[in-house]
Amino acid sequence: MTNRIDLGGKVAVVTGGRQGIGEAIVRRFAASGARVVIWDQDGAGAAKTAESIGPEVQALDVGITDLAAVEAARDAVLESEGRIDILVNNAGIAGPNAPTWDYPTEDWDRIMAVNLTGTFHCCRAAVPSMIANNYGRIVNIASVAGKEGNPNASAYSASKAAVIALTKSLGKELAEYDIAVNCLTPAAARTSIFDQMSEEHIGYMLSKIPRQRFVSVDEVAALAAFAASAECSFTTGAALDISGGRATY
Repeated sequence: MTNRIDLGGKVAVVTGGRQGIGEAIVRRFAASGARVVIWDQDGAGAAKTAESIGPEVQALDVGITDLAAVEAARDAVLESEGRIDILVNNAGIAGPNAPTWDYPTEDWDRIMAVNLTGTFHCCRAAVPSMIANNYGRIVNIASVAGKEGNPNASAYSASKAAVIALTKSLGKELAEYDIAVNCLTPAAARTSIFDQMSEEHIGYMLSKIPRQRFVSVDEVAALAAFAASAECSFTTGAALDISGGRATY
């Protein structure tokens, strides 16, 4: 049994909510009383996820690398729900594993476009309405790789380090409002993102975790639920660690 964090009456947007960590967050938020809108580039898959949870979850086909598409999705949520109280920037990709000097430039650009620029687009789109309502919770899903850097994953590590810095900047910019901006830095969870990684890299990540296991998606969702709640009223601009002891800062 999980503790129930009260998100009743709140409207949440979760990017990349079709599967994995994003889906776990959507399910946790819905169970906590929120109305949730999934933004995912696989609109059909996101719709199936939403249907499997219940009428409190809706889905939109959104590619977060396209600012116009993000702004259109924001407008659709504001029209149907009246506001956006919570934004979870979860959508992300890992990319291939290769030494930095051999890293494919097209993969570098693609990872930055999704992980960093996509997160920026969503924050840029959602923040003005949060300011107008003097309320908001933004939760960016970063990674312990953004703190420590994983070898042969320079693009992913750099993109997640940038998400941490974006979180800190935005948190300070919005500190005069009742808007908290925090990021989570999980260790790896065994999701479909592993399909993009080599077995050698997966083994490396596991070897660095003192708890000697990968984090579960439900554990990440639990921390996200707190960061998205009204109770998270003072902490902002923080990296909330959930790396099983790999990082302790």
